[in-house]
Amino acid sequence: MDHRSLLLLGLLMNQSQHGYQIHDFIETNLPFVTDIKKATAYAHLDKLSKDKYIDVKVEYDGNRPPRKVYSINEKGVAYFKELLAFNLSTADTVFYKGDIGLLFLHHLPKQDVIRYLQQRRDKVKEEKHKVDQTPIHSKSTGVNIAMLHQQTMLQAELSFLERTMNQLKNEVE
Repeated sequence: MDHRSLLLLGLLMNQSQHGYQIHDFIETNLPFVTDIKKATAYAHLDKLSKDKYIDVKVEYDGNRPPRKVYSINEKGVAYFKELLAFNLSTADTVFYKGDIGLLFLHHLPKQDVIRYLQQRRDKVKEEKHKVDQTPIHSKSTGVNIAMLHQQTMLQAELSFLERTMNQLKNEVE
């Protein structure tokens, strides 16, 4: 399943947009949902165009360089709905890069591990605070549900870290 196609087509479901608008919206409003880079988004928009899921129109505005405006078409709407159904009904396989370090924590003194996990906890708290500050979206229940999912996952990570640090502290004593 291509989550990038789902994201880009979903954004185009609301309105036609040029690439900068799409990238700006993602960077400003969705940093907790995706890490798609500008070049990747443009390349993917070109692929969706070649596959005939979106239409591209070149727009000229005064002395500004021409820009491509992307619009979803009927084939793209059908593909979007197919991707959306698949995405909503499929469980993610999640790999936490931080778990690799947990595999080998026994190679460090427990006090050091506790200190590093405290640093990790502080960073997760910062991320959760940012997510908690995201305003409620008045027009889209889906945005609010996605943010709730992020909050829930970050809270679970905080709970896990607290439990793990307590376990390690008990082993030190």
